[in-house]
Amino acid sequence: MDIRPVTPRYAVTPQIAIEDIAAIKAAGFTRVICNRPDAENPPELQAVAVEAAAKEAGLEFVNLPLTYPTMTPDTIAAQMAAIEGGDKVLAYCASGTRCTTIWALGQATAGEDVDGIIATAAKAGYDLSNLRPRLDDLAG
Repeated sequence: MDIRPVTPRYAVTPQIAIEDIAAIKAAGFTRVICNRPDAENPPELQAVAVEAAAKEAGLEFVNLPLTYPTMTPDTIAAQMAAIEGGDKVLAYCASGTRCTTIWALGQATAGEDVDGIIATAAKAGYDLSNLRPRLDDLAG
């Protein structure tokens, strides 16, 4: 697992497996967000399997599969609500990029500084500079 903190309460990672759940809990995460559509995964990595393991370990689980075209105001709001509703949140997708992108879109929607958003994502290892026009539009 390659957990990358974006903020003190929000981290992202590439795809997790059921075997990773114990380490996620041990790291202090209380909620897991799946941003990866099941169509991208074999059955053992699909959301229902990971959700069952997470819940068995006492973790909250939110299934919000995303593609870039589905990063709409509604899914941005849903992701931000899932982040805000948890103590320490880990989101996953194929590489962590979608999880970071949706977070950035949410920050911009909330009026956060675009340079700061891009710099924060870069510190986590994600270059979102190509997203600047959309972030600028959202930030108003």
